[in-house]
Amino acid sequence: MISTKSRIGIIGAGTSGAYLASLLIQEGFQVDLFEKAPVVRTDGCGILIVQAGMKALHEGNPRISKKIIDSGDPVKLFEFRNLKGGLVNAETVTYAEDELPGMLVHRKAILEAILETLPANIIHFNAHLSAITQTENRAIAYFKDGSHWEGDLIVGADGILSKVRQSVAPDIKPSYLGDLVWRGIVVDDSFCPEGNFFVYVRGRGIYANFFHIGANRTHWGFFVEQALDDSEIGRLQPANIAIPPQELAKLPEDARNVIASTPLESIICRYSYDIDPLPQIYSGRVLLIGDAAHAKSPTRARGMTSGWEDGLSLVKHLKSSHIIAEALQNFQNERLPIVHEYQRTSREMSQKIGRR
Repeated sequence: MISTKSRIGIIGAGTSGAYLASLLIQEGFQVDLFEKAPVVRTDGCGILIVQAGMKALHEGNPRISKKIIDSGDPVKLFEFRNLKGGLVNAETVTYAEDELPGMLVHRKAILEAILETLPANIIHFNAHLSAITQTENRAIAYFKDGSHWEGDLIVGADGILSKVRQSVAPDIKPSYLGDLVWRGIVVDDSFCPEGNFFVYVRGRGIYANFFHIGANRTHWGFFVEQALDDSEIGRLQPANIAIPPQELAKLPEDARNVIASTPLESIICRYSYDIDPLPQIYSGRVLLIGDAAHAKSPTRARGMTSGWEDGLSLVKHLKSSHIIAEALQNFQNERLPIVHEYQRTSREMSQKIGRR
């Protein structure tokens, strides 16, 4: 096993980076977790965690999966509707007595459940990465405040616009998927019952989803097909974040009213991107996980799940390998085919669901 005295620096304290830190600390490794924000960002909207994701959390720490189950709703029903509100198809979900459920839950609850397993002193805030260098034996991260960190391995868990990725796969740009997306959470217990996931299938240039996430709250997502102006290329958020009334009017009145009743501060607007599959996800002593390595369309709901699977795989190979180079090569050999398949099928599904 690689020595637990090895120092590992993780860039990005989102769900992938924080979970990896938790797993590494359980095994005794020396970990520093760097976050560019002044606090860990526990904002966000509702998340569908598929069963594979719950299994990945449970395998690493059953306390995390239990906390999430207590915080959200197990998935009970997927219902697909047309834009007039008519039923297209419905799929009931059942579970065996000892089976982990898929969950509908707030991102805040997920990240808080993971953060509770971390010592407070391992997270370093306001850590804006500026550059990475490495030697045969060390990796060094430099930050904009003039500080630096030196250790045995740097892991980039810094999302789709990853700065760390420049040290592994330079010049990779996000690929626009064709939708401008609004997401929000609203207090509501009548439109969307517990455990229900409603999808208004794509038509007339839009689609939407709604699901209950526990505690009298409903998450919604509203997707509008929109060309990307040259001035907006590479930006996560448009200059104008208002929902076009003529697009919202295409939804049935009850669904439209749920969105319209959401406070503006509870709405997030983003362009939808993925990245092309990378030829490699490590270089020397720098490694990528999660969206930094394989950001994908949300159509298969494998975003968070694949980041947690990355963490489990990396720790397994660090424990079973003699040197870091061997662990990273074995990690890449295992994960690259899996995440490439996630990316490919997620993009294909995104392109086939009735786009104009």
